Amino acid sequence: MTYKQEFIRFMVENGVLRFGEFTLKSGRKAPYFINTGNYKTGSQLAKLGAYYARCIVENGLQGETLVGPAYKGIPLAVATAVALAEKHGVDLNYCFDRKEVKDHGEGGMFVGKQLTDGEKVILIEDVMTSGKALREMLPKLKGAANVEIAGMVISVDRMEKGLDSDLSAVQQAYKEFGVRVYSIVTMADIIAAIEEGVIDGKEHLAAMYAYRKQYGAE
Repeated sequence: MTYKQEFIRFMVENGVLRFGEFTLKSGRKAPYFINTGNYKTGSQLAKLGAYYARCIVENGLQGETLVGPAYKGIPLAVATAVALAEKHGVDLNYCFDRKEVKDHGEGGMFVGKQLTDGEKVILIEDVMTSGKALREMLPKLKGAANVEIAGMVISVDRMEKGLDSDLSAVQQAYKEFGVRVYSIVTMADIIAAIEEGVIDGKEHLAAMYAYRKQYGAE
């Protein structure tokens, strides 16, 4: 199996990727659901970091610091930094933002590596639905230093149109902010994994096709 296929099976085995009928926050009825809150053990996090690290390396992403937006991005950035060092010999800095600026002690908006002008950063997030996290994070980053966003890495690209746009959240991120978003897998990869028997779920294929046709971004 490819690492993408392994990751899809990993999500299913850990109850993160499920199939059925789910009502999303957007009101859409989806045939699948991704709940990253089901990652909760050390071994899961270690494997997750390894998949993120593999995605970074395979896409040739070059950066100096991994940034994990609070809160879900924090353990992801830490696990990815560890995996890059241990499995690929790439030793990067990491940091994460505070919800409020600390006005005592070392102070500042970020914990970990203190950002500097010209520094290349890679954002690490779980999934991207609307781009809200990126929209909130960019002013914080630019407020700390004139950093360069080398890219953003997420676990799954839903390849789904926004509520008021024909672009997906990933496409919108590049159009609006010039930030390229890389995903470990896409909805197309998940469909292919069912078709090829990597995971069970052939009974859900018709619904997956229909959903992709109705809401899929080109």
